[in-house]
Amino acid sequence: MPMDAKEIEAKAKALTKAATQNEPASTIVTLLKELQQGVKATEDLLRSTRVGIIVNKFKQHKTPEVARLASEIVSRWRTEVNKQKARASPGASRPESSSPHPTQNGTPSGGTTPSDKVSKLSVPPDKRTWKADGVDPNQTSNRIRDSCIGLLYDGLCLNSTEAPRTVLNKACAVEAAAFSAFGPESKEPYRTKIRSLFQNLKNKSNPTLRVRVMDGDVTPEYFVKMSHNELRSAEQEERDRRIQKENMDKAMVAQAERSISTSLQCGKCGQRKVTYTEAQTRSADEPMTLFCTCMNCGKSWRQ
Repeated sequence: MPMDAKEIEAKAKALTKAATQNEPASTIVTLLKELQQGVKATEDLLRSTRVGIIVNKFKQHKTPEVARLASEIVSRWRTEVNKQKARASPGASRPESSSPHPTQNGTPSGGTTPSDKVSKLSVPPDKRTWKADGVDPNQTSNRIRDSCIGLLYDGLCLNSTEAPRTVLNKACAVEAAAFSAFGPESKEPYRTKIRSLFQNLKNKSNPTLRVRVMDGDVTPEYFVKMSHNELRSAEQEERDRRIQKENMDKAMVAQAERSISTSLQCGKCGQRKVTYTEAQTRSADEPMTLFCTCMNCGKSWRQ
């Protein structure tokens, strides 16, 4: 049953409290799911309760499940509001029939669009591919580019609840941006970039990337030019920071102190400025071994 404005405001306040008081991620997930099921989004409702702004902040949460769920909710609300606006605007009786598709040179044209029968999901989100969704990736009349659109579709649709039509349009936009920046399709830079984008979209340790691209937080033009560091998730960055800190800590461990002797003489330059360390390299009843280094010429020996 849909929540009223007061109930939504109460849930939004509970979310804010959970974040500020560092409550468990499971608590946040429960609140988000309640909003996901109970909010019938309208522009006025989202604006008056500010719930959209609050949920949107959780898209950057350190817990992947929270970030993914928040992104899905915001995306669905945005889609619902946009549909309401489209129905209310003049001449919007067929808002999806003129969805643009890139041609061979990357400009929109009235290409083939997915039929209405694939406007809803027919397989679980984790099993989605362009073949499973029944979409047609042949949008540019170019075999290589159409194959790349299918590859990008497979990366974008993984674990997504977006309609196949929406995913295909986004895949076409990303491919067109890659073609514009790295084309033509016969050259290696274009193909390498498409493979890299696909691998990053399919990366299980970075689930928020797909959502950010689908939501429009990352535009296709920016996505195809993102560096390796920019593509990483917050979790990956934190893990790398921990590894770097551990390596730094190990590098800063105090080394064995070397003593300086004036009684030891370098056999090469004759100077008596020699540093040394001692170590037991033989049996315990035998003398320690000295590892010596001349401070003047750098000759090293042991005795």
